[in-house]
Amino acid sequence: MPGVSARGLSHEARRQLAVNLTRVVTLYRSILDAYIIEFFTDNLWGTLPCSWQEALDGLNPPQLATLLLGMPGEGEVARSVWPLTLLALKSTAYALAFTRTPGFQTPSEFLENPSQSSRLTAPFRKHVRPKKQHEIRRLGELVKKLSDLTGCTQVVDVGSGQGHLSRFMSLGLGLMVKSIEGDQRLVERAQRLDQELLQALQKEEKRNPQVVHTGPRHRPHHVVRWVDPMALCEELLLPVENSPQSEARLLLTGLHACGDLSVALLRHFSCCPEVAALASVGCCYMKLSDPGGYPLSQWVAGLPGRELPYRLREGACHALEEYAERLQKAGPGLRTHCYRAALETVIRRARPELRRPGVQGIPRVHELKIEEYVQRGLQRVGLDPNLPLNLAALRAHQAQENRVVAFFSLALLLAPLVETLILLDRLLYLQEQGFHAELLPIFSPELSPRNLVLVATKRPLGETFSVLETEDS
Repeated sequence: MPGVSARGLSHEARRQLAVNLTRVVTLYRSILDAYIIEFFTDNLWGTLPCSWQEALDGLNPPQLATLLLGMPGEGEVARSVWPLTLLALKSTAYALAFTRTPGFQTPSEFLENPSQSSRLTAPFRKHVRPKKQHEIRRLGELVKKLSDLTGCTQVVDVGSGQGHLSRFMSLGLGLMVKSIEGDQRLVERAQRLDQELLQALQKEEKRNPQVVHTGPRHRPHHVVRWVDPMALCEELLLPVENSPQSEARLLLTGLHACGDLSVALLRHFSCCPEVAALASVGCCYMKLSDPGGYPLSQWVAGLPGRELPYRLREGACHALEEYAERLQKAGPGLRTHCYRAALETVIRRARPELRRPGVQGIPRVHELKIEEYVQRGLQRVGLDPNLPLNLAALRAHQAQENRVVAFFSLALLLAPLVETLILLDRLLYLQEQGFHAELLPIFSPELSPRNLVLVATKRPLGETFSVLETEDS
């Protein structure tokens, strides 16, 4: 999907982009704020202009992927003349969202084997899924370049989980790494995996003595600590070795640091002189505190229409590329939203006060008749699965499956605008304090939808930022 590059924008242009985004989000808030499971209970199709309904009605999923979401299609796709307002929505969504297209089209590391990165040796791939292999390699290599450029002596990986990124940076790239994670069980597993990797690397060196490892190997230094997003964490700032703290130059990083954890990284970067650089990939925007997690910048805080309630932030975490691929394949799994929306109508009739209850995953939905799905769903929310059902109404709902898919596609088209506003707010927050910040697409969006890394330094890097954007070879 096309978009705008944050790197090509001046500070004033970024501020104007924030103005434009808040206006557009306000204009289309009814679509962004809608829950697809309320498609029938709230008559979501009826909230669209009649001209939009006529243009979208009858389009099959592959046509939606091509005509609305901009995915490449096979051959010409016939369509009616769309209203200018719908074309404007599409063009605006494309024009104002930060591009998530990196400098490579297909991750070259998976061309030979889709399950194994050719850019990681076998020991570093063990226990790591392909998505995570791609992420730790790409972010780890960026952190190494940024560390060299800024003269950092230590990397702090916040929210390190099982330590996959920390292990690659320390034992693969030779960086001094402190890993901070609040879950004791994850830290214990990370330490076991550290030892396992060290043993595997030692065995590999014995088998291939001609491969000489340069420099000492430092395993990550693990710390069990919850990081309060509203307060400074002293442990985060302490050096790993017994060197004077005044000599430490820290680089903070977080791979999909959840919700306020990404905000905590920004605050530590801005408040602590020993932190020289930042490389943060955020996620789970719906978990941001309100207020506190957004907005951060004075500029966005002063804009009308800046409010991003839970539903908008949750929608910004959806995977547009993955859903567009599902549309292209037009598989039966697309009917899940329609079935769930039909179930909501039955729940509301039985218990009007019960709204949008969580329904644990019902396996093999595409193989079920709609009434079978509804019965299983009723049981999962604590209602009688033998409630009398209006089969004619359920069949009528099922006949609108493509409308449900079309409405959800509209919301997905707009969702990147919300993510762009959240990340733009972070860029402006850092720039307002005199720091230098850029946003780069680092992962393949098909593998990792939240693929934008915020890179910040306290001194200008100028054109050397381009070093961080090198393509995969």
